Amino acid sequence: MPREKSAAIVVSRCCLALLCAVVGCGTTRTSNTARTATEQLLISDAIDRAVQTIDFSPLRGQSVFFDDRQLFDAVDDTYLISSLRQHILASGCILKEKKEEATFIVEPRAGAIGTDNHDLLFGMPAATVPQFGLLTALPSAIPEIPIAKRRNQRGVAKIAIFAYYRETGEPAWQSGITTEESTSNDIWVLGAGPFKRGTIHQGTSFAGGKLPTIYSKQESKHQNQVVQVTQQAVFNNISRQNDPSDGKVQQVAALEPVTDEPIAEPIATDENAEAQGPPVIRPPVQAQ
Repeated sequence: MPREKSAAIVVSRCCLALLCAVVGCGTTRTSNTARTATEQLLISDAIDRAVQTIDFSPLRGQSVFFDDRQLFDAVDDTYLISSLRQHILASGCILKEKKEEATFIVEPRAGAIGTDNHDLLFGMPAATVPQFGLLTALPSAIPEIPIAKRRNQRGVAKIAIFAYYRETGEPAWQSGITTEESTSNDIWVLGAGPFKRGTIHQGTSFAGGKLPTIYSKQESKHQNQVVQVTQQAVFNNISRQNDPSDGKVQQVAALEPVTDEPIAEPIATDENAEAQGPPVIRPPVQAQ
């Protein structure tokens, strides 16, 4: 009987050792980019807003060469250059890769592309306690004790563009100074947070989840433009054909803007009206 008991103990110990050997643990390696996603979103959102305010309609239908040499030292210059090129195309201009093939030279510059932040704390900030005498038993560092805390971050983009005739160098058009901002606001209340809100966030979020809010559609201030760079657009209704008379490419259809406002009824024209240009809108009827 004692032998059977000792054998059972040995077997149980072997099973326990086997279970310990089977149980394992794993680790996951995580890393972060040198620049935070919030910083990159703030800059790209500010660039999108600044580019969208530029009205290239005076150059619509003209061949232009985009001279981007002045943007090479700007932050995220590749994104800024690509956004400007996209907006130029969406506005109806014809981009030329060679300067000799263009009628106008378009030259942009960036006055500011960057971010900054501002912090506000209601509570006790973090502090360091000097170690001497009876205070040696206290911790050397006291952590931050916030009642309410707010962190505001913003991205700024300041852009200006001008165009001139390639052959003569005479001025043709300038956009003026365009300055736009993007925001990201974080709020902590009694240690809970952050509650995130800003132009780079869709509504208000908490702990990675979106909080329900009452959404009200705001009227866009850029309704006079053909296509907004921040919105999706499909250009498959743009068709071109060769004109046998002069051998040049002729545009026979135009991209119409999509708006929520009712479209005025155009005056009836013949079948070739689309090739001649946009439809003529009836003027408002004045009261007698």
